[in-house]
Amino acid sequence: MFDRILIANRGEIACRVIETAQSMGVSCVAVHSDVDASAKHVQMADVAVHIGGNAPSDSYLRGDVIIQAALDTGAQAIHPGYGFLSENPTFVDQVEAAGLVFIGPSADAIRAMGLKDAAKALMIEAGVPVVPGYHGKDQDDALLASEAGKIGYPVLIKAVAGGGGKGMRLVEGAGGFAEALASARSEAATAFGNSDVLVEKFVNKPRHIEVQVFGDGAKAVHLFERDCSLQRRHQKVIEEAPAPDMTLEMRAAMGQAAVLAAEAIGYKGAGTVEFIVDGSDGLKADGFFFMEMNTRLQVEHPVTEAITGVDLVEWQLRVASGEALPKSQDQLTITGHSFEARLYAEDVPKGFLPATGTLTHLHFPDGARADSGVRSGDTISPFYDPMIAKIIVHGPTRDVALAKLSAALQGTLVAGTVTNLGFLGALASHKGFAAGDVDTGLIARDIDELTAVAAVVPAHWARAAMAVLGLDAPKVDAGFSLWAPLRQSVALVCEGEEITLQVEVLDADAQRWFVGDGVVEAKRIGGRLQLDGTLAPQVAVSDSCVTVFDDYGIVFDVIDPLQRDASATGDGNLIVAPMPGLVKAVTAKAGEAVKAGDRLAVLEAMKMEHSLLAARDGIIAEVLVSEGDQVEAGAALIRLEDAEA
Repeated sequence: MFDRILIANRGEIACRVIETAQSMGVSCVAVHSDVDASAKHVQMADVAVHIGGNAPSDSYLRGDVIIQAALDTGAQAIHPGYGFLSENPTFVDQVEAAGLVFIGPSADAIRAMGLKDAAKALMIEAGVPVVPGYHGKDQDDALLASEAGKIGYPVLIKAVAGGGGKGMRLVEGAGGFAEALASARSEAATAFGNSDVLVEKFVNKPRHIEVQVFGDGAKAVHLFERDCSLQRRHQKVIEEAPAPDMTLEMRAAMGQAAVLAAEAIGYKGAGTVEFIVDGSDGLKADGFFFMEMNTRLQVEHPVTEAITGVDLVEWQLRVASGEALPKSQDQLTITGHSFEARLYAEDVPKGFLPATGTLTHLHFPDGARADSGVRSGDTISPFYDPMIAKIIVHGPTRDVALAKLSAALQGTLVAGTVTNLGFLGALASHKGFAAGDVDTGLIARDIDELTAVAAVVPAHWARAAMAVLGLDAPKVDAGFSLWAPLRQSVALVCEGEEITLQVEVLDADAQRWFVGDGVVEAKRIGGRLQLDGTLAPQVAVSDSCVTVFDDYGIVFDVIDPLQRDASATGDGNLIVAPMPGLVKAVTAKAGEAVKAGDRLAVLEAMKMEHSLLAARDGIIAEVLVSEGDQVEAGAALIRLEDAEA
């Protein structure tokens, strides 16, 4: 076994690897950028090395600097985590050339699966079923359009070097093919440095089911399947293991196909073989097709660990150090059911835009595993993925596990940034999902229901106001008044609605709140605060913001009357940055006429591209930014003016 390893990553996966490695007596070296100097993974590690600036290209993608850090600190091996350099075969070659061990597959195995078109050709040769499509090297636009017609619409355009939904577009008919192709190529070039694509048949009622494999370079085993069908724009949201309604026959067929895929490339370490499944007529042994192989540990690996009792990171370290596979196929079994929900800092009402902010409060409930790379007080920066945590539960049955997931989400408390917590909670209680009737289109079909904003009731307003005025502490002094109980006021705003609340402090344990036309009675009974007879929710207060922890968190801003006039400005003609990011492209030109919905600029933030569109017809009066500019949230980018009559 290794004495010391370096983790070439950050965030929750770095923390995850450190936790297992240290439990095995292996010392850990963390690497970090400027902004990550005091990050959780740095604090957990035995040794930490600064490797550069905030942008990944200046730090976590600098393979030579990371290798030198390993050599300088006496590390014998490098664990890549996932993302960044984890599937870069050149980096693997460099690690091994430096006399270090790469904790993962060989460079040849990564190359074999790195391009989707070549990988599918290899899988066909190995006897693994693949989706009908065009995987050729000729990238002529007309040829691709012709092949799409032969396959039959709808089709998927996918980046050959892609993953995570980047460079992927669904095309319903021939008329939209050219535009979708151009868009997919542009995104693929940005994300992967390779604009080549393939075209595949789009499977009706598709389910995304993947199989965890583990190899020693010659032989492989599978650790059963995960269902990752609950996706939004090809990004996984909630994963589970095993797959609902999976038959023993299909599990055996998929497992065998996944092992064939792994052994065909001499795979070593943890990997995932992803399949698209036709769920239109139930799960059948001949109804799944190879999509791709991820040659690394997956984000959703904890659900596999939960049902198998296997620590996959421990297996990675043991096999990379020269040990045999810890278990044979017949020693692996499934126990119970597990779910994982991905908690992100993102603004759901604004189209799931990535968000930033300082986590003023972060709490995870007992009874759930929370893999997180941040703590209370940490900042979600614009430079990396905005994941806050993965929340994992396990139960004896799917129903029990799903109930535990709902409870865990309700018990998760986050303040300081907007999150997708309410969205996750809505998914966990979705009737179709609860029944196991899942496919990759579920979220898109029910998006309005799943993103509905929680109702803010008078008790919520009163609870926030109590915290602002400090009236939620025991033994509040009512003050002195000759004629009536003393009244105090506070102005709050929530979801664009502003209310000035008033309170009468009746005695040390009783208050009466006037919220618009409503009245809320607050009483402390047995030391516990109640609002209209119901236990009051917890709150977190930071500066001029209050988060009431009900309905997954309701945020109130306190209005300072001295600042009201100064802040009540705005320009409806301005197109502003919805988040911090890099101005990737500017298509607007001063003086030109635009229509509502026209794309004016492209902002790149947190590994995704976001098109900024004209909200109305008008004339471009001024372009305030240039391509390559780094902008903050709220920065003015483009100014519109009305067209002359």
